[in-house]
Amino acid sequence: HVQLVGSGGGSVQTGGSLRLSCVASGLTFTNYYMGWFRQVPGKEREAVADVDNTGRATYANSAKGRFTISRDNAENTVSLQMNSLEPEDTAMYYCAARYFAATRWRHWGQGTQVTVS
Repeated sequence: HVQLVGSGGGSVQTGGSLRLSCVASGLTFTNYYMGWFRQVPGKEREAVADVDNTGRATYANSAKGRFTISRDNAENTVSLQMNSLEPEDTAMYYCAARYFAATRWRHWGQGTQVTVS
């Protein structure tokens, strides 16, 4: 049973920082790509950043230069360091896992709210 537990959300002022973390269990972590997505009510979920099982990261244009995704294979953890936050970053953030040979993000965390004002 795969479980992803995200944490680290909260409220912050414009220009502030937050660090999200997600602990994965029930899977062979090094076989999975890990990602962060976000969703605002009434809008589609959008990709923020992901990191493959070699550590290579990919970012949405909105995240480039401000967010950093990282993974700790020893702790089965993926993190998202978010700096220079803007009100437009306000959303529910979800971590997700995708088997390296798959095309779909199959496993999702419960979400953690980020509010920037």
